Amino acid sequence: MKAVAAFLDGIVLGLQYGLLGVGLTLIYGLAGVVNLAHGQVAIFGAIVVSLLMGAGWAAVPAAAAGILAAGILLLFLDLTLMRAVYRERGEHRILLGLLLMLGVGFVIDGFLVWRYPIESLSLRIGGDPVPILGVKMSTGSLLASGIAITTGLLLVVFFQRTTLGRGVRSVIQDEQGARLVGINPSSVRTFVFLLSGLLAGLVAGTRSMTSPQVSSLGIQLTTLALIVAVVGGLGSVSGAFLAGVLLGIVDRFASAYIGQFYTAVILLLCAAAMIVIRPSGLLGKSTR
Repeated sequence: MKAVAAFLDGIVLGLQYGLLGVGLTLIYGLAGVVNLAHGQVAIFGAIVVSLLMGAGWAAVPAAAAGILAAGILLLFLDLTLMRAVYRERGEHRILLGLLLMLGVGFVIDGFLVWRYPIESLSLRIGGDPVPILGVKMSTGSLLASGIAITTGLLLVVFFQRTTLGRGVRSVIQDEQGARLVGINPSSVRTFVFLLSGLLAGLVAGTRSMTSPQVSSLGIQLTTLALIVAVVGGLGSVSGAFLAGVLLGIVDRFASAYIGQFYTAVILLLCAAAMIVIRPSGLLGKSTR
């Protein structure tokens, strides 16, 4: 029974990891930039939700406003700081993007910890636990999983069936070719930054249904997003989802049988092993 509980909890956690990794891998695939402020943006959205609920807002509109705030924050960064990054090419773009987003992450994290040191978001979902395979799952866990699965399916439909989604895929695959057929890579990048921010805010909201999201959690979420993206394959949306679920299961089994303290080390070892065995990730395209 302990193994079944760890497996089910791992799927719940892994779906959230998957959404977290998708937001990071989209920006890397499109802009060639590793967003090292991704987790901090998510926590920024969570704190906005918490503050609005404290001011008397209902949970749903407060959550929507927090998700939108996270999206607008990344949109603002794309329209300002990232313009200097886009003028660079190759390794210079990657290095400058890393340094800028690392700095942004520290600024956001430092501000939140300084201004709201005890603020946290915990969305309590009512309802009796639901038995699944003999394990009682909380309503919050099931709702969070449902939101993650629905979001994943909507992303698949968006990228496969809509003109804008196909445009995003075209720019990821061949920016010059996309420009030749009339697609504006700059506009697509701006949209993806907004989408990535919205996904980050959504992740913070769904995670708050199962555990409190405190103001100091940003760096940890960024690390998790990077591990998921590396294991799944930087630039691969489906790879990020698959890696997220697998790593979520590994996380819960490690926590149940080894100890919570060692889970981060084990996840990092998974990422290191993937880099050695298959540098392109589970579903990433090999550059060789």
